[in-house]
Amino acid sequence: MTENSRPLAVFDLDGTLADSGHRQHFLEGAKRDWTAFFAAAPADPPLAEGVALCLAAAEECEVVYLTGRPERCRRDTKAWLAEQGLPDGTLHMRPNADRRPARTTKLELLRRLGAGREVRMLVDDDELVCDAAERAGFRVVRARWAAPSEALKDAQEREGRT
Repeated sequence: MTENSRPLAVFDLDGTLADSGHRQHFLEGAKRDWTAFFAAAPADPPLAEGVALCLAAAEECEVVYLTGRPERCRRDTKAWLAEQGLPDGTLHMRPNADRRPARTTKLELLRRLGAGREVRMLVDDDELVCDAAERAGFRVVRARWAAPSEALKDAQEREGRT
């Protein structure tokens, strides 16, 4: 089986592979500090359940990373993935000025990926992203192993920031 014929396993980062809980405080209150929120991402501890699932999926699938983090965070994000020993994979990030909800941007990319390849699974912690992907016919694994954050949920849906 060639690399391009392997099914895809698509993984979210924050709340799925990376524990972003230590930086949630930057999103609380009336004035959100997005610069500090993303600057603290390299210190995210890995989420063992997500990492184990990603490593297992890589045995049969090509791993793709799909995050709402802005493109300006690419270098730090790639370094974090490598430090955790996660499989090499294409990293899809939000354009810096894109403020659409995660459920919109991620589903759009999933559809593009699925047009030419089997998407074996999407693993994500955002319930709205998961719901939209399931309605579109994708198999979803809901990452429920991290503590939910109302501030992050609001940021994902209302502000299109992550």
